Amino acid sequence: MTIHICTAPCCWGVDDVKNPFLPPWRRVLGEAAEAGYRGIELGPYGYLPLDVGTVSPALSELDLHVVAGTIFDDLVSPANLPELLRQTHDICTLLKQLPPMERQAGQRHAGPYLVIIDWGHEERDYAAGHSDRAPRLDDARWNAMMTHIRAIADLAWHTYGIRAVIHPHAGGYIEFADELARLMDEIPDEVAGLCLDTGHLYYAGMDPVASLRTYAHRLDYLHFKDIDPVVFDQVLNEHIRFFAACARGVMCPIGRGVIDYPALHSLVHELGYQGCITVEQERDPRNAGTSLDDVAASRAYLARIGF
Repeated sequence: MTIHICTAPCCWGVDDVKNPFLPPWRRVLGEAAEAGYRGIELGPYGYLPLDVGTVSPALSELDLHVVAGTIFDDLVSPANLPELLRQTHDICTLLKQLPPMERQAGQRHAGPYLVIIDWGHEERDYAAGHSDRAPRLDDARWNAMMTHIRAIADLAWHTYGIRAVIHPHAGGYIEFADELARLMDEIPDEVAGLCLDTGHLYYAGMDPVASLRTYAHRLDYLHFKDIDPVVFDQVLNEHIRFFAACARGVMCPIGRGVIDYPALHSLVHELGYQGCITVEQERDPRNAGTSLDDVAASRAYLARIGF
């Protein structure tokens, strides 16, 4: 089992590039390398420079590779499709110019990946984690989202050779078990793969171990998170946005929360998963002063249990 443990800027609170409290991107890269990671995601569109002449030397100095870029935007509204395709062009252009991570034998698709996440709907943001009260898309809007995903994935693959992977995410219109199952029925493997996130699965009421087993045949890429059960119980009983819950500390270092990582290690080994797993821990960027300690603790814990 050959697995590279990577990280992402969200561990430093980087989720919205308009947030005035974001730490400098060079600090994030430096602390990721200091904590022992050799791969990192680009973060939200525009956080790391999209200019290869700027970002490539910074990565090289720290012996870091980019494992993925992300479309984190409204996938539903037809008016947003040109923006989604513009971001796809820009991200994939950069990814193709950066040195790739080494492909592993048995890996379904080599990175870097384009992670596709639906986001930007207040009615779903406040319903994160509540399948019973979260509104669902009607067939017309769902079909529009599927069309947009296919357009992004086709552009990424046929123009740039970048594999698109779809990420169910708390607070978006692809979050719950019924939406994940429908997504997999309607988007074939030749179009896009799957990026499952243990924290978002748990947040949505799913068992991470069972879900990874169910969708192993579509799984190209994994995200690892952990959830503080005390904070989780608190925020699920409040009317609160997903990232406000993250600012309260609902995500914690791997191994300190409710998710069974020894069981996940056994499953990943059983499935023969090869490639990259990215550690994430969303937070308020004003609390990024503890990010280095937390990502180092997550990496050390995963190493202790065999990753």
